[in-house]
Amino acid sequence: MTDALLSRRSLITQGVAVLATGATGLLVPARAAGIAPTPSMRGGSNNYRPGAPIVDRIGGGGFWMTGTVRRAGDGAPLPGQRIQIWAHTTEGHERDPQSHGATLTDEKGEFRLEMPQIVPAFGQPHGHLAYDSGAFETVFLRPVMSSSKDKTLAAHFVLQPL
Repeated sequence: MTDALLSRRSLITQGVAVLATGATGLLVPARAAGIAPTPSMRGGSNNYRPGAPIVDRIGGGGFWMTGTVRRAGDGAPLPGQRIQIWAHTTEGHERDPQSHGATLTDEKGEFRLEMPQIVPAFGQPHGHLAYDSGAFETVFLRPVMSSSKDKTLAAHFVLQPL
């Protein structure tokens, strides 16, 4: 009897909740609320080159830098945002112009840029990324790879409007 009562009570409660949210127009996909902006990382701006060109690929490729860009607060994806990427690779140092390039986020706020294999610099294999387009606060990231044999590295930005 208790199981039947709890099941019926659960069903009624859930039904009322669905009706209430439907009536108020709240039946929409959930969005993240209160997402804090990404802080710049120490060392992230090392060897930064303002205005690096948008490219299809850096060097010969073989390694993928990926990530997402969202707005602080509601977490909405940000399409068309410029992300600059540079690293110490098998084809050059992070200070070399040919080791720098930029890409734009797609309609889902995602980016991907192929580049040469990242190799250790100062003992750690790491990449550098920057959002520097001006509509949001500039953010520099320096994610470290777990292994120099990794073929991808992801970095995620949550940007604060100016």
